[in-house]
Amino acid sequence: MPRLIVNADDYGLTPGINRATETLFTQHALTSATVMAGAPCTAGATAFVRSSNFTVGCHIVLLDGAPVAPAAEVASLLRPGHTTFYPTLGEFLRAIFARRIRPEHIEREASAQMIRLQSSGIQLTHVDSHKHTHSFPAVLAPILRAAKSAGVPAIRNPFEPAWSVAATTAPWLRKAQVNLVRALYGASFTRAVRDAALATTGGTLGIAATGSLDASSLRAILRAMPEGTWELVCHPGHVDAALTNVATRLRESREVEFETLQELPSVLPPNTVLQSYGDLLA
Repeated sequence: MPRLIVNADDYGLTPGINRATETLFTQHALTSATVMAGAPCTAGATAFVRSSNFTVGCHIVLLDGAPVAPAAEVASLLRPGHTTFYPTLGEFLRAIFARRIRPEHIEREASAQMIRLQSSGIQLTHVDSHKHTHSFPAVLAPILRAAKSAGVPAIRNPFEPAWSVAATTAPWLRKAQVNLVRALYGASFTRAVRDAALATTGGTLGIAATGSLDASSLRAILRAMPEGTWELVCHPGHVDAALTNVATRLRESREVEFETLQELPSVLPPNTVLQSYGDLLA
């Protein structure tokens, strides 16, 4: 039977994202979330986790943010002349492919983020990464080492299966990009995770639809879902003053996703089991 993990990213970023994430969890529409260790509202997120049975992971941020580790220890991750990361995925990847970013700095920063969350009193069930930077082998390898060192047992499979990409109404260019990344790096991801002895899923659903995940797209993805264990990635939230000050294209779409996910328990295909990363590891 199909098994589905529903994971909200960006937990801790703003009060509105925290409220939406926590509401959906209490409504049994979310099974997991990934917390940004250095975000403004992380303390509120971890307090909720400690008071509930919500299972969470670490949403590793290596771009569009500031380091948790001392800047001098992760210097190659920083935008030249700044104390913050590269602001965009394109700039980050250019630095990666030019080998300007040192793997040990990725590992140090990923470790610092996981340790900060664990030190707040929560248990991490998994890791993923902001903008899915761990899709790329040069980023994946040090993150796997950091996860192993921190005792975090699972990692998101950041590649969306072709059947899920086809089910969405995302623009053709977005679909092509998602399919290309999977074709280039999907097999090497599987080998690396197997060698590291971490758990993962068969793939992540909804990546192509990021920013456009609505009720129609969700139903189409769920109807196409075969046997196996899959993760639906989502970005629910409420638009508030804090979100308007974040450099993101995901604003009103977060409200749409929040409303869409409230319908999830009633639109799941028969025999589909909702589970968390904790259940995956059981």
